[in-house]
Amino acid sequence: MDALLPPEMARKAEAVGVAKAGLDGLSTFLLAVLAGAFIGLGAVFATTVVAGTGELAWGVVRLLAGTVFSLGLVLVIVGGAELFTGNNLIVMAWAAGKVDTGRLLRNWTIVYAGNFVGSVGTAALVFVGGHHTFGGGTVGATALSIAEAKMGLGFVQAIALGVLCNALVCLAVWLTFSARTVAGKIAAIVPPIAAFVAAGFEHSVANMYFVPQALLIRAGATDDFWQAIGSTAGDHSSLTAGGFLLWNLLPVTLGNIVGGAVLVGLVYWTIHLRNRP
Repeated sequence: MDALLPPEMARKAEAVGVAKAGLDGLSTFLLAVLAGAFIGLGAVFATTVVAGTGELAWGVVRLLAGTVFSLGLVLVIVGGAELFTGNNLIVMAWAAGKVDTGRLLRNWTIVYAGNFVGSVGTAALVFVGGHHTFGGGTVGATALSIAEAKMGLGFVQAIALGVLCNALVCLAVWLTFSARTVAGKIAAIVPPIAAFVAAGFEHSVANMYFVPQALLIRAGATDDFWQAIGSTAGDHSSLTAGGFLLWNLLPVTLGNIVGGAVLVGLVYWTIHLRNRP
C-alpha cells in the first residue's frame, strides 16, 4: 500500500543512475562480473528445467523457462550488481543533465565487459562440472538447441527481439523502484522477465552464457555425451564464436539499448522529469 508512485519512481531512477555512474571503476567491474554470473545462473536453471520436456506444449515450456530464469534479475536487484541491460536506465539521469555522456558510456562499457566475463566464466565452470551430461545428456542437448535457435536469427530480427526484450527487462527494473520490500521487488521482477523469455525475445547478457556454453559443449564434450544424445559435434556447425559475436551478440545488444534506454528510460524521463521545476 505504500509503494512509490510513478513520479517518485522517476526521481528514484534518476538518483540511482547518478550513483551508478559515479561508482569507481573496480567496484563497477566486479559488480558487473557478479551480474553476469547471476544471469548465467538463471540460464542454468532455465536450461535444466526445460530439459526433457519435449512432450509439453511449446508455450508451457517457455513459461517454465521464463519463470525460473527470473532468478537472475532477482539476484541482480536484491543482491546488488551491475547489469548492462538494466543500466540502460541511466539515460534518465543523463537526460536530466546529472550524468554526462562520458560517464554514461564509461559505465556501459565497463559493465558490459564485466557481464561478459561473469557470464562466460559461469558457462566455463558449468561445463567443467559436466552439467551438460546430466539427465542422460538431455541438459546438454537442450543447451545446444537453445544456442542454435539464437544463431539462426537474422540480423534485423535479432535487433527487433532485443528491443522487445530490454523493454520488458527495464520495465521490471522500473517496477522495482516502486517497491519498498524484498518481496515487493521479487513480485515486480518475475512477470516481465517470464514474459520476455516465454515470448522468445533476446537478452544480450543471457546470450553471453547460452551460446558460449553450447560452444564449449561442441568443442569439448566427450564421445559418450554425443552417443547419448545421438548427435555429433559436426551436426552443430552453426555454432561458432565469430558468428555469435557478429550475428547475435551485436544486433541483440543494439536492440537492447533501444528497448531499454529509449523506449523505457527516455519515455519515462519525458513524462515525469522533462518539465520538473
